[in-house]
Formats: sequence, structure tokens, C-alpha cells
Amino acid sequence: MSALARARKWIGSTSNRTFIAWPVALFAAEAALQQGLPDVAWWWLPVMAWGYLQYKLVGTYRNREGGGGPGQKVPPERILDVGPYRFVRNPMYLGHLIFLAGLALALRSWLAAVVLAGHFFWFHHHVRRDEERLTDLFGDTYRDYCRRVKRWIPGVL
Repeated sequence: MSALARARKWIGSTSNRTFIAWPVALFAAEAALQQGLPDVAWWWLPVMAWGYLQYKLVGTYRNREGGGGPGQKVPPERILDVGPYRFVRNPMYLGHLIFLAGLALALRSWLAAVVLAGHFFWFHHHVRRDEERLTDLFGDTYRDYCRRVKRWIPGVL
């Protein structure tokens, strides 16, 4: 595999983009805009850690309990409606968004806020496609799960 193909594969990973590429790019952009090291609000870093840990730990749980993965390339073997999946249908994607929110707050960056908003819409579109596939795979059982468990925020959205 060529270096270009490896780079495309690496950047093609949503996790690499969220947890590595965007933080580096946004930190560099803020450094350029502020003409020096960005003024970081350190107290928001735990939010970034929360988002990353939620993504990582839920991913481990999902692979162990539901099978499938990564993403929908290999569909799950069963519907997970326990553990973190009893609160929201997309806790891993939510981890990405929590991380990016923490990044925007830590950098106090409108640019990072735009990246967060763009990712919310991207994930929302992605989730809708995933839900169609899961409905085709699990039928009424998945539709019932969707009626009981919200997509993003427990009890709200």
C-alpha cells in the first residue's frame, strides 16, 4: 500500500479525524489566529476526556455484547438495549460530539464550534442511514427500540 493510500485510509477513520486530526488542526488554526499559543481553558479538558472515554469504552462494550463493527461495515448480531444503549441509541457517536464540544470550549473557538456543528449534522445523517439498515435487519424489534430510546439525549432527542 502506498503512503498516499495509507494516509487516505488513516484520515478516512472518523475516530482519527475526531480525536487526532481536528484537535491538531484547530489548535494550529487558533495559534495562527491568536498569533501565538492559544489561550486554553484547561477546565474543559475533562469534557474532552469524557467524550473520548465514552467512545472508547462503549465501543469495547458494543463489540463484546452486540458483535459487529466497526461502524456498520459488519452489522451487529443483535440489538443492544442494555448498558449505555438503554439511555441513547448512539452513545459512541455522542462521545465524538462531547469530545468536540469540550475542544470548542477549551479553545474558546468559533472555528471549533463550526466543526462541532458540522459533525453533528454529519453524524445525524450517518445515523439515519444506520437506522434504515438496522430496521431492515431487525424489523419491528428495532422500531420498538427506537420508540423507547432517544437518538441523542436521554428522554429528549
